[in-house]
Amino acid sequence: MDLQRAKQIVSTPSSDVEVQFNGVSIWIDKVHEDGKTATVHLRGPGEERTQVSISDLKEMS
Repeated sequence: MDLQRAKQIVSTPSSDVEVQFNGVSIWIDKVHEDGKTATVHLRGPGEERTQVSISDLKEMS
């Protein structure tokens, strides 16, 4: 995924865009100032957040 698309998804909270990281469905919480990483958490129960590379995120259609 590219930086602009990640920012667009984050700025549209009502958006139901499926994004995956390593084959697991996640929510993007925040895109970091470095433009390379984002904080994400798993969809569903559990709120554990982790920082990942934006390039490792994949938008599902």
